[in-house]
Amino acid sequence: MKYTRFEKARLIGARALQIAQGAPFMIDLKEKDLEAIKFNPIEIAKMEYEKGVIPIEIKRDIRAKQ
Repeated sequence: MKYTRFEKARLIGARALQIAQGAPFMIDLKEKDLEAIKFNPIEIAKMEYEKGVIPIEIKRDIRAKQ
């Protein structure tokens, strides 16, 4: 499924909030990798998005396109 830029922003933002509140990462990151991105939850969420492992679904209302 291809996401709109708004859906992508929502996915990354929601996942970054989860990570900031202590949720476990869905990808394997080494300490060196975390230091390189300065432990930024948004960057971690972007990496998860690129790998396609964010555990969030988007449900679209098909009636909205009419």
